[in-house]
Amino acid sequence: MAISAICRHCLWTGADAINRCPACGSPRVVCDAELGRLTIAHLDCDAFYASVEKRDRPELRDRPVIIGGGVRGVVSTACYIARQSGVGSAMPMFKALKACPDAVVIRPDFPRYVAESKRIFSLVGALTPLVQTLSLDEAWIDLAGTERLNGGTPALQLIRLQNRIEAETGLTVSIGLAPNRFLAKVASEMDKPRGFSVIGEAGAQALLAPRPVSILPGVGPVFTRTLRSDGFATVGDLAAADPRDLVKRYGEWGLRLHDLSHARDARAVNPDHDRKGMSAETTFNSDLVDAAALEAELWPLCEKLASKARRDGVASRVVVLKLRRDDFRIVTRRHSLPEPVQTARALFAIGRALLKPELGRPYRLIGIGMAEVVDAIDTPAGLFASTESRTLKTETIIDDLRARFGAGAVVAGRTLKPPRPDPFSET
Repeated sequence: MAISAICRHCLWTGADAINRCPACGSPRVVCDAELGRLTIAHLDCDAFYASVEKRDRPELRDRPVIIGGGVRGVVSTACYIARQSGVGSAMPMFKALKACPDAVVIRPDFPRYVAESKRIFSLVGALTPLVQTLSLDEAWIDLAGTERLNGGTPALQLIRLQNRIEAETGLTVSIGLAPNRFLAKVASEMDKPRGFSVIGEAGAQALLAPRPVSILPGVGPVFTRTLRSDGFATVGDLAAADPRDLVKRYGEWGLRLHDLSHARDARAVNPDHDRKGMSAETTFNSDLVDAAALEAELWPLCEKLASKARRDGVASRVVVLKLRRDDFRIVTRRHSLPEPVQTARALFAIGRALLKPELGRPYRLIGIGMAEVVDAIDTPAGLFASTESRTLKTETIIDDLRARFGAGAVVAGRTLKPPRPDPFSET
């Protein structure tokens, strides 16, 4: 029997699309003609950081909670009550508190969130090794070929997983099931929190057509404005366009846009991809203690690293500063970001903020690194949406000029004089 319906409450399965489970009467029934053969899923923890805090502090259950603070004073995440007041991730904290003045603001406790993330993804990893994490709270999962091993279709396995995560951790997740990564991510966002949504091949294009182009991975606010000014406001507008015209306008991105608008995404779930990292470092001829001198060494490393990241088509969710003291001890400092970055400006701003508390003693080496590396095309619009996008355009042009005319063709002002105060740093 081809399964096209599953009850999320009692796990009844059937072949007919229904509104209520015939076994238990629950309306929590997932139906789709392709339900039994879809294998790619996207799992997203619901308001993860805020949910951890609410679980551990029951008095916050009915209160709006904002997780934020840190170097830039922005919202890392907000619970769903706060979101109803207009609070969103990456919003400046002063705007968030203006929108929701009675919110409880909690500084992020990353060690605790990391521990909870490991609990959740250990359960995911028990189903398949093909798990590609994007961050602490979301991942793609490929369950192809696991039916006999795990005793059920991927859809049934995922519903069991969703229920088990909630039962064992007290946290909820939303899951999207689809034929590819792009559609799975779209599906996971359709019915949050505690959602389970399915997008099959047959109805995918019709579902995408009326949606704004900003739903496409890699299309941030700046690119969205460009597409709209060119007459492409919806995914359907792109789908109707001649692919040759899209390539003429946007280069290789044109082909990518054409494929996505037709619900096509050939990217495989790659469990090793997010474990990659990259770094750049330099050792000094003599120890340095002065802040300006250390920052002058840091900037070209950020340029080098960001240029490599752009060449490789990746961005980073974690920036790592490395220092070697005059006694040869290594100091490392990390900063996690709500959204990935890939520009020298962003790396330098965060690296300088990490360096500031360590000043006051001699160092003989400085390095900057990128961890939790992800495909740049998967980078969502967020914290650096406008500033990072503008900077990215400028730095990409500089990459091209240096490739054509040599590394000295363009010299950043930071290398000629002490860098100006950066809007990312605290004052």
